[in-house]
Amino acid sequence: MEFKDSTVVVTGGTRGIGRAISLAFAKGGAHVFAAYLRDDDAAQDLLAAAEGLAGTIAVIKADVSTSAGATELINTAAARCGHIDVLVNNAGIIRDCYLAMMSDDDWDAVIRANINPLFHCCKWGLRKMMARRSGSIINISSISALIGTMGQTNYAASKGAVVSFTKSLAREAGPMGIRVNAVVAGMIDTDMTASLKADVVDRIVKGSSLGRIGRPDEVASVVLFLASQQASYINGQAIVVDGGII
Repeated sequence: MEFKDSTVVVTGGTRGIGRAISLAFAKGGAHVFAAYLRDDDAAQDLLAAAEGLAGTIAVIKADVSTSAGATELINTAAARCGHIDVLVNNAGIIRDCYLAMMSDDDWDAVIRANINPLFHCCKWGLRKMMARRSGSIINISSISALIGTMGQTNYAASKGAVVSFTKSLAREAGPMGIRVNAVVAGMIDTDMTASLKADVVDRIVKGSSLGRIGRPDEVASVVLFLASQQASYINGQAIVVDGGII
């Protein structure tokens, strides 16, 4: 119950890794605001799963790749609870294709969806945290950022930006008592992974020392650790959760 009455904002918070993160914080007593873009059924499923937990989950439909959507999300959470303690930037998409055949739209869409929310949500979330001189921001990256994956130049570039963004913001926010870290997720069992070609998944899984795909809750547990007081001296780091690929 370390997160009892804490206010937690999770983008991409209703499916996959984001869903696991939202539920984990709610189990710890937090008031969670889970943002999503389109899937109303997943949002309702998350609300049903949260019934009876120590904390609460509210779902907010917002396009956090825009300033207006991110502002709405952050302001709604702050207005209901008075403050924001944790921000988890998890929203993102993939549009895999070899670079020589990649369309401009596939490049632009991935860069926009995976990087713009970082700017908008961190900008407005940071402003709420600055008033209390405390808070924790955790950004979700991918192992593709560190090892590269064929057919994912757009995705790898965007997730590499997450790591460098995290390290730079940590230097800005640290003096104000706000920690910023990243979690670099490996091959995790989600809908996004299910959309990948089987041979791609098999190759990456076999390349890990544990030889298996990861679970969303295994990523969520690291996010909760980084947000907790147990990680009070960890800032500007990218923690890899990949089953031993690197």
